[in-house]
Amino acid sequence: FKQIMTKFDEREKSFENKFVKDEELQFKIKSKRNKYLAEWVCEKLGKNEEEKQTYFQEIIKAFMFGKSDIVYGRSRVRPSKEKQDQAGDDAVFKKIKKDLENSGTKIEDSEIRNHIKIALERAEKDFK
Repeated sequence: FKQIMTKFDEREKSFENKFVKDEELQFKIKSKRNKYLAEWVCEKLGKNEEEKQTYFQEIIKAFMFGKSDIVYGRSRVRPSKEKQDQAGDDAVFKKIKKDLENSGTKIEDSEIRNHIKIALERAEKDFK
């Protein structure tokens, strides 16, 4: 019986390690995607190298803000993974849209979403 439980424990640990590695990879892919998106927006806005670095940091903050805990009174509630991802991605989309509109650049939502998709595909290829 003890040997069976050891096998189950080993298997559980293996699944946990795989989950952690998969989550780390997804985070790296999204970070790289955000970098590519920041480069695209900076090109449209004519930003210099220093401004590009600052803008990339702003995109990171927008993405991470969507992943933060929600505070209700004294308790912290972690949103579901789906809501975290959606909020993070949605926050990046809204920031890009707002920044382009504020600069006087006319752009359709579909064009921004298309560039998000292209940047994600490019980032995924970088990690294969």
